[in-house]
Amino acid sequence: MTNSFGAGARLFHWLVVLLVLVQIPAGIAMIAPALEQGSIDRLFILHKGLGVVLLVVVLARVLWRLTHAVPPMSEAIPELERRIATTVHWVIYAVLVVVAGSGYVHVVGGGSPIEVMDALGLPTLLPLMPEVASWASLVHRFSTFLLMALVAVHVAEVLRHHLVLRDETLSRMWPPLGGGSAGPPPKQSPGEGLGDVEPR
Repeated sequence: MTNSFGAGARLFHWLVVLLVLVQIPAGIAMIAPALEQGSIDRLFILHKGLGVVLLVVVLARVLWRLTHAVPPMSEAIPELERRIATTVHWVIYAVLVVVAGSGYVHVVGGGSPIEVMDALGLPTLLPLMPEVASWASLVHRFSTFLLMALVAVHVAEVLRHHLVLRDETLSRMWPPLGGGSAGPPPKQSPGEGLGDVEPR
């Protein structure tokens, strides 16, 4: 059995990564005090629209995860570390849902439109509820900070496995499409590679 994820899981994973990489900077930039109102409005529209897309994609990702077998991690990884990694993955999924869901409640419950949904003729499904929207805003901000911390830990662990332990952890999900050709870099003996290095 292969240790690499299939094309569906990879597509969902990197689509979520791409959306988060756009959403977090856009969310930070749109509250920058020096930004002109026109730019703030455009960023807000982008942030709201992609937030809905992110929520749908994450829910679809969780459904995919629940209905498809997960390739096993390397037996060389200690069992406790494997359990922790699995738990962290599920926590990231949960926090992603909270981040996107609370943002949706904040916007719709506060009476603001979501332009992409209006353009598609989709109902917002929530009534006007300013007090709940205010609380949702707080949840949205703090859960975003938590998401950033979890993602930082996740990336650091993947890099540790790839660059220090030199195992196949990164190739389980990379490249985004295809069969996982990005294996660990070759081990070098002490002193090797300190001279001339040929470009790849």
